[in-house]
Amino acid sequence: MPKALLQDIVRHCDRTLKIDEIADYDGAVNGLQVENNGQVSRIAAAVDASLATVRKAIEAKADLLVVHHGLFWSPQQPWTGKKRDLIGELVQHNLAVYSAHLPLDLHPRLGNNAGLLKALKFTKPKPFFEERGQFIGLRTSTRLCRDILGSRLKTVLGAPPVKIKGGPSVCRKIGIVTGGAGGSLAKAAAGGVDTFITGEGAHWTAALAEELGINVFYGGHYATETFGVKALSAHLARKYRLPWTFLDHPTGL
Repeated sequence: MPKALLQDIVRHCDRTLKIDEIADYDGAVNGLQVENNGQVSRIAAAVDASLATVRKAIEAKADLLVVHHGLFWSPQQPWTGKKRDLIGELVQHNLAVYSAHLPLDLHPRLGNNAGLLKALKFTKPKPFFEERGQFIGLRTSTRLCRDILGSRLKTVLGAPPVKIKGGPSVCRKIGIVTGGAGGSLAKAAAGGVDTFITGEGAHWTAALAEELGINVFYGGHYATETFGVKALSAHLARKYRLPWTFLDHPTGL
């Protein structure tokens, strides 16, 4: 079975995703989060690092788990109960964890936004939605019936999106920010779009969308963020000639 050095994969990911250059939310830890014995023979990809996905990775006989939502967002101690079980599984089964949050959202080729935009058959994306001094989303100009866009999203994401009809029936300027950007509708509207696609948002955003005059599609936080880890893992599999698998563990959110 072919093997690659963990340090080589990590170095390549850090450089490709510009881990050290991209600002993220306070507490987010990007890059290698857990080491293994230094070798990788199989890669698993998942949206979230959790006890459930770690166990799925072990069952798949992976020794590297690539995730979008990592293990660490704030100081976590003590490691007791289920936390102890999680770290125990990682160590016992020699499973490394690599996480990339905003660096994977905004990557122009491997990112979540790029993947969703391509799946929706849009072209010529432009930077959109500034966050922490960088654009983390994409926008495109088109002419597409709002209902047809909803049907495309259903096909691509596997379930019908929540649709807020606050804007025109024909979408001309569409912005995409995967994940949980529903609380930033005002920023999206200020970016010049009439239609905003993201993962999830709160109840109050429905009234705000109508006031702002924009359509909003909530496709699911999980569903809109499967693209990046798949693309990154497939890229690594090709480069290092390793098998990989996607661990689907939807949250329904």
